[in-house]
Amino acid sequence: MPDPEFSLDLERIDRKLRVDDRVINVLDAGAGSKFFGTERKVKDIYRISSSKGSNGLLLYRLARHLKPARILEFGTSLGLGTVCLSHGNPNAAIITIEACPETLTMAKEVFEFSNRKNIQCVNSTFQDFLENYSGERFDLVFIDGHHDGQALLNYLNDLEKFTHDETLFVLDDIRWSNSMRAAFSKLIMNKKYHVSIDLFRTGLLLKRPHQVKEHFILRS
Repeated sequence: MPDPEFSLDLERIDRKLRVDDRVINVLDAGAGSKFFGTERKVKDIYRISSSKGSNGLLLYRLARHLKPARILEFGTSLGLGTVCLSHGNPNAAIITIEACPETLTMAKEVFEFSNRKNIQCVNSTFQDFLENYSGERFDLVFIDGHHDGQALLNYLNDLEKFTHDETLFVLDDIRWSNSMRAAFSKLIMNKKYHVSIDLFRTGLLLKRPHQVKEHFILRS
């Protein structure tokens, strides 16, 4: 069961964001939204957030079970997924990347409201971050942005030098488009990844070269 503090915090955030009528101008550096233009109400962004409900609970449980020391998130949005990861392991150092400055400002409000202390926000495209990062390797990488299959493959390739054999890759929206479906199919077949798990919306990848290659399909 989730920690009561985590559940209470999500309820507080829900009450705050679901009625937030502020309009922000969204700079989308990825494949764009299927639902909105560039001007969006915060409550509308929250309504279709991918990190609510069971998806957020998955992030919380992964961070709580694996206790990754360093976490990278591509695609902060309003910060719900970041909050779930932070609650899962409050001792982790989390770096979250968001290209849109106004969206990131909203996320920072959420982090302050949630009293999250272990999150570093970076206003950058994913590619620019990868080209300039020189820190330690990450134990968990959550990719929730861009939603283009070839871009996803490129990011994973560029992340090679910033991850290790036990890094868990959490890939959101693997069925968002034909290119995303095709990319995940390629990743399943890639000999580099010995463990792949299809959770329908989310895909998990691990290199784990000491393990026999296996693919799992799990349905709730």
